[in-house]
Amino acid sequence: MAHEIHQACVDACNTCADACDHCAAACLQEPDIKMMARCIALDMDCAAICRMAAGYMARRSEFAKSLCQLCAEVCQACGDECAKHQQEHCQACAKACQQCADECRRMAN
Repeated sequence: MAHEIHQACVDACNTCADACDHCAAACLQEPDIKMMARCIALDMDCAAICRMAAGYMARRSEFAKSLCQLCAEVCQACGDECAKHQQEHCQACAKACQQCADECRRMAN
């Protein structure tokens, strides 16, 4: 039952991880990669923790809530950084990060 309750959060985490991977790869194609360095680093961190959080929830780990709290923080930081850039991939990533942060906060409370 717990898995079904948190399915929206699992889905948001997986969607966010995919958006972050796409954003990081697209940022590497931008003319000024140095300007995108923090965005790329946060994309990688965010994708990794989102996948980990999804796995913890799927396994019904006793640490899922704690991990989702941290995941929400990382997603918020990544989304805030991506929102600073006008590229379409950054804006899409920012949206996915915000949705995931919101879902993770709901799950953690």
